Amino acid sequence: MKNHKRSSRSDAARAQKRLFSAILSLKNERECEEFFTDLCTPSELEAIIDRWAVVGYLNEGLPYRKIHELTGVSVTTIGRVARFLTAGHGGYSTALKRLSAR
Repeated sequence: MKNHKRSSRSDAARAQKRLFSAILSLKNERECEEFFTDLCTPSELEAIIDRWAVVGYLNEGLPYRKIHELTGVSVTTIGRVARFLTAGHGGYSTALKRLSAR
């Protein structure tokens, strides 16, 4: 999170919690699309979508260069996504597992 002027870290934590609660309140893909389109600039949304595409390709075992060719995402960003996929907080893995269970 950027260094915004906030009264405290607890304010930032509350804002983060409210954001995550808002996301969890959405009921379907259409609502998610509307929310994220309102929340993000087009370039921010494109970056999020690109990173999620990279997760899928990494999960399929594609090499970084091939993923770059398919997505246009830099090899540096692909490497960062790969690090978080294998040694991050588990968010990517959780989402992948839940989507594959559908």
